[in-house]
Amino acid sequence: MSYTYEFLKLQNGSDIRGVAVAGVPSEEVTLTPAAVEKIGAAFVRFLRSHRCEEKKSLRIAVGHDSRISANVLEKAVVQGLCAQDATVFLCGLASTPAMFMSTVFEDMKMDGAIMITASHLPYNRNGLKFFTRQGGLEKEEIKEILRAAARSERIEKKTDSRVYPLALMPAYAAYLRKKIATGLGCSEADRPLQHMHIVVDAGNGAGGFFAEQVLAPLGADIEGSRFLEPDGMFPNHVPNPEAKAAMAAIQQAVRDSHADLGLIFDTDVDRMSAVLHDGEPINRNKLIAMMAAILAPQYAGSTIVTDSVTSDELTAFLEDTLHLVHHRYRRGYKNVINECIRLNDAGTVSPLAIETSGHGALKENYYLDDGAYLAVKLIVAVTAAKEAGKDSAHYIAALKEPLESCEYRLAIRETDDAPGYGKLVLAVLKQRAEEIGIHAAEPSYEGVRLLFDHGWALLRMSLHDPQMPLNLESRKVGGCREMGKIIKSLLKGFAYLDVSEL
Repeated sequence: MSYTYEFLKLQNGSDIRGVAVAGVPSEEVTLTPAAVEKIGAAFVRFLRSHRCEEKKSLRIAVGHDSRISANVLEKAVVQGLCAQDATVFLCGLASTPAMFMSTVFEDMKMDGAIMITASHLPYNRNGLKFFTRQGGLEKEEIKEILRAAARSERIEKKTDSRVYPLALMPAYAAYLRKKIATGLGCSEADRPLQHMHIVVDAGNGAGGFFAEQVLAPLGADIEGSRFLEPDGMFPNHVPNPEAKAAMAAIQQAVRDSHADLGLIFDTDVDRMSAVLHDGEPINRNKLIAMMAAILAPQYAGSTIVTDSVTSDELTAFLEDTLHLVHHRYRRGYKNVINECIRLNDAGTVSPLAIETSGHGALKENYYLDDGAYLAVKLIVAVTAAKEAGKDSAHYIAALKEPLESCEYRLAIRETDDAPGYGKLVLAVLKQRAEEIGIHAAEPSYEGVRLLFDHGWALLRMSLHDPQMPLNLESRKVGGCREMGKIIKSLLKGFAYLDVSEL
């Protein structure tokens, strides 16, 4: 039982993550090569049981980001795959979205794909993401694979298994180039970006290809791009578009280069944020607004699915300016994507599922959260605006922002059932708030959203940690502090919930 528990601790939502490199105090290695071998073998058995049972030898692609543990874990996962007689195709340095596309491209059609990455986490972490032709695996499927891995016997090493190189990233880059050229109504030979200056910050992750293999061949000036070289120690800044230092770096790159556009990716390129020519950051609510504005003419009256922490001002922009429907759902990129798929299947047109974190998936692109594909859509729009003599900021000129916003993460301590305790906290908070005349939004797909005359407060359970994030937004100075004090008083008596920050 304890051995299974150790494997299950590696689950992080619909991904697997753990400590892969020793040396950081108080962080023991949990994602070992031996564990990764068994996980790789369990993935093959999962595919045979659920997706490809008619095939004796499955074709599985393996790629990785720039982390220093990538090669060791790649070797381990390949051994696990080969032990189950899979044919393995090594893609080398790759992006997470590209790995999914290896199951889609006609000349590849992999049965499955594995990406070795831990997204934006520190250098000592790593993980695994899994894809089939139906998309990324769900939480319960990851749990099934981990349970099977825990039950596995010692992996039998096979030296005669088939392992081949696969030139995935050139094919993926060509796919993106074609999308840009088609979007601008021309061919790649026309060099449609020859009048554009676009800089890229890859954060020393896997995103450097976008500048060198997508933008430059289309004629773009990429001078001033930064940190394109893979370096798994991430020496310049955390490769995370949500990090202030990362956004400051791409803003500075745009200003220094006098570029038309700046793009920043996370380590494995499934997230993106941007900077316009004047240094204005396009992230969080602005990124959602920009993508919705780009899509609105093609999808009039459609529904945009976002996570739960988007602003009231974004709702007003989507609904009053763009005449779309804003469906504020739950945190977690798989949650918003699955809700987008559900809506479309039910007959409600929903072209975009997007989180404030920079995860965004389009119906037209297999519902794949792909930072590079978002960048393609943005580049086409910004280029078209420049050719028409318009400032690209016009897309979101009507978007307003809250005067204040903040987030607290309230820790749940000294209890073995943090989710159960959090559920109790939410129920009591809602009841106490109603008793003093503060109403909760209905429906609420996540947590309790309390409505004030100048803003809102959302308390929810963390997806992964024993914490309760509290998000606050207000249209008046001091509003967040005022709401925080009220909520602190409503949470009085919960001894295991740390409200000292409020």
